[in-house]
Amino acid sequence: MKFLDTAKVYIRSGNGGAGCVSFRREKFIEFGGPDGGDGGKGGDVWAECVDGLNTLIDYRYQQHFKADTGGHGMGRNRAGAKSSDIVLKVPEGTEILEEDGETVIADLTQVGQRVMLAKGGNGGFGNAYFKTSANQAPRRANPGLEGEEKWIWLRLKLIADAGLVGMPNAGKSTFLATVTAAKPKIADYPFTTLVPGLGVVRVDAREFVMADIPGLIEGAHEGQGLGDRFLAHVERCRVLLHLVDGSEEDVGETYKVIRRELKAYSPELAKKPEVVALSKSDLLNEDERKEKLSRLKKAARRTPILLSSAAHENIEQVLRALMRAIDTGRAEEDEAAREDEGWQP
Repeated sequence: MKFLDTAKVYIRSGNGGAGCVSFRREKFIEFGGPDGGDGGKGGDVWAECVDGLNTLIDYRYQQHFKADTGGHGMGRNRAGAKSSDIVLKVPEGTEILEEDGETVIADLTQVGQRVMLAKGGNGGFGNAYFKTSANQAPRRANPGLEGEEKWIWLRLKLIADAGLVGMPNAGKSTFLATVTAAKPKIADYPFTTLVPGLGVVRVDAREFVMADIPGLIEGAHEGQGLGDRFLAHVERCRVLLHLVDGSEEDVGETYKVIRRELKAYSPELAKKPEVVALSKSDLLNEDERKEKLSRLKKAARRTPILLSSAAHENIEQVLRALMRAIDTGRAEEDEAAREDEGWQP
């Protein structure tokens, strides 16, 4: 299945059914009177977060969704049927935005969440509704109200606890394949990873979800390389694992390039907790390790971890550091939720 994380779709709710003008005319019934029924309500358009989806690929092949018009009213006070609704099924982490691509309508992060995107028009009244003591034979009925129509954007942001960032060929996919059952493409050329990937990591009898995104290069926020469009998939992460290729000439500058791109994309993303690792350490001798660790520590202002996915060096140490940061993030979120609810110890 192909991965698609953005889609533009057109939605239109159904028009309301028209009311009916009708009179009861039956033999031996002296006073018939109006008996036109009301029209039925047009169908609504909903979005629902469902389980089992991880891409928006369905919306590449169908972009127009129109609900049916409600049934028209009929004689003998028969009301029109309500039209059925249309439901757009989306994966967890889908943002729904207006056509401008900025105004957020809804953010669906839990299975079962539903939001109405367009309300169907109400049905019109039949002439029986307008009967009064002064006007016992009204010859008017209302047409149904029109439905709503608009273009919207669907944007998927993967939900993961930890996110991998770094230059192309920094060893992100190799690390993901080593610590999870995921099978990302791995090769010795840049931009091997073209779409984000997810994997479940197990450490010390606990689990968390890790996301790998395509590599960044200098100028990614201006569209260089694959750009920064995939950074949305690590916006929800509680911690970032920043891998710096140990074979780079200047590891300090390599680190700073990625940090500049993160900040240019979103200052909030750049503020997330970060674990820094010098990858491919098996390619370095002892002197090179000391020199590059020192340079990276000076640039990152924290102690980096030597990491080799091929040699399984310090993998457990990195995973435990990520788990600690995730636990801290969860505790802060729980505390904020309790404060919002007015909870007091």
